[in-house]
Formats: sequence, C-alpha cells, structure tokens
Amino acid sequence: MKIIKPNYEILTPIDGDEILKIIEKVARTCYKSEDKIDNESANKLITRLITSGHEAMIEFFDITVKFICDRGVSHEIVRHRIASYAQESTRYCNYSKDKFDNQITYIRPNFWNGCPESDDDCEKHVILKQVLIDIEKAYNKLIKLGASPQEARYILPNGLKTEINVKMNLREWRHFFKLRCSKAAHPQMRELAIPLLNELKNKIPLIFNDIN
Repeated sequence: MKIIKPNYEILTPIDGDEILKIIEKVARTCYKSEDKIDNESANKLITRLITSGHEAMIEFFDITVKFICDRGVSHEIVRHRIASYAQESTRYCNYSKDKFDNQITYIRPNFWNGCPESDDDCEKHVILKQVLIDIEKAYNKLIKLGASPQEARYILPNGLKTEINVKMNLREWRHFFKLRCSKAAHPQMRELAIPLLNELKNKIPLIFNDIN
C-alpha cells in the first residue's frame, strides 16, 4: 500500500503573449478591425472582452492539465460539461501487477493535516490505514481467485489514486476556478484548484487575475 499527496501537471505549453495574440485575431474577425493590431492592442481588447462578459472569444484556446487525485475528487472534476477527459481506468488497470509496484496507491486526505506529523500518533489515520490495508489485501485475493480488475474494483474506495487528463478552453477554466476555488468547494478539490489557478495567473494574468 502507498499513500501519496495529490498534484497536477500543466501539459499544454503556455506562452501567454502568443495566446493573447491568437484570441485577438479571432475576436477582431467579428469587427474586421485587424488593422488596429499593434504591440499593445491584444491586452486592451481582451481586457474589454472579459470586463464586458463577452468571453466566447477566449474559448479559442485550450489547456490540458493532468490531475493526480482521488476518485472522489475526479467525480467532481468530470461534472464540468465543456471538457475532454482521459482517466486511469479501474476496469483495465490491475493493481496487483508489477507496473503498479504490486500495490494500491491512495491519496492522503488534506483535511486531516492537523494531525501529528507521525500518522501513527493520530487515531483517525490509524483507522484509515488499517481500512486501506484490508482493502488492498482483499483486492489482491480477489484477483488471485480469478476476478477480473473490473470485478475486483467493486471494493475500491473513493480514496483510490487516479490520474485524469482534463482539456478545457480558457472560458471553461475560468468557470472551473470560480466554482472549485471557493470556500464552499470540497477541501481536497481546493487543494488542487487554488495552486493551479495561481500558476495560470502567473502564466496568463490577463485571463485569470480577476478570479479570487
């Protein structure tokens, strides 16, 4: 059994200036104002578009992000309709095989971070670890008894590690962050969404800086 922290990776190469230039060219088609393009025009135009709520133009650039999280969090991510997803499949992944180090990997819940540094000093973690160990043993036994991965997965918990690639256009990422960074969002979702938003603010500030 292995327990890891969640993380993410931005897979799309991001050049903020080039992205803004693409969006500007698309937007100016509507007004046939390409003659107004200069070194400063993209920032001015896109700022006006976002401020006025005319965000259809920023749908013309996609960003793909790979999340490593638990299955429960992935269920929240796929609630977003305007997106493409490619996720680790428990139907086909056999966690008793060598490529998974012959063990099941789980995500450490961040809402227990206030427990002592040593998990063994926290009763909640002791209970959690024992349950996860028992699940791994039962899963491996089912596989040995001839169960297929899609049958054995029945007993796997929401805390199971999963990898999910998510592609959204910039407009949908804005919507994603407004929902998933709010105080009402699940703490494990915020654990991923807030650092990702901050990184994208650094890479493309004009698109994301107005989102708190």
